[in-house]
Amino acid sequence: MPKCLFYQCDRPVPYLKALAWQQQLVKLRQQDPYRPDVLIILEHPSVYTLGQASSMEFVKFDPNQTDIEIHRTERGGEVTYHTLGQIVAYPILNLKNYQQDLHWYLRQLEEVIILTLASYNLVGERISGLTGVWIEGKKIAQIGIKVSKWITMHGLSLNVNMDMNGFDLIVPCGIGDRQVCQLKEFIPTINVESVKASLIKAFGEVFVVSVNIVPNDFDLSDLLNLIY
Repeated sequence: MPKCLFYQCDRPVPYLKALAWQQQLVKLRQQDPYRPDVLIILEHPSVYTLGQASSMEFVKFDPNQTDIEIHRTERGGEVTYHTLGQIVAYPILNLKNYQQDLHWYLRQLEEVIILTLASYNLVGERISGLTGVWIEGKKIAQIGIKVSKWITMHGLSLNVNMDMNGFDLIVPCGIGDRQVCQLKEFIPTINVESVKASLIKAFGEVFVVSVNIVPNDFDLSDLLNLIY
């Protein structure tokens, strides 16, 4: 059974800092594919991100006239929004230990979200031809990945208890005819920390990995010293 280290950061992490973490972990993993997988779970301060080939037509504001960060990155997918109260998960996995199939990997990430929602008696759904997870026709989770030499980065975001107004300034994921939602709409007392725990459990079940939780007071340098 593959080993996966789960790193939960207990404070908001700026998007570019988390991106640098991922890039460093991917580089190290490519150098030595026998190192353990890593799943980073965190929250970002408010930020818009665009996939490598995202169209600016889905951005409804002037990027030069906003205080909120906006970054184009190398993941797939269109524009999305991150802020506090949304769980973001970045798996650094060697797909050679699973299946060397990007479609399979995307469906596995969706299944992680579906199982997480099921733990709250909510039914998460897939929509044919689209990536992500929906509840009652509204999108609750976004997925965008990059895979290089079968090492993954980027990942998924699950809307839990966040300020949803940021989505009003974009066409989320380039899908103009569907709304976005969050767990709070269905469970008003939802707690972000409990959802993180549910997501970790679901991830372990879906990918069939042994769960090794890294203390959340670790920084990336501590994590690198621990596993590499």
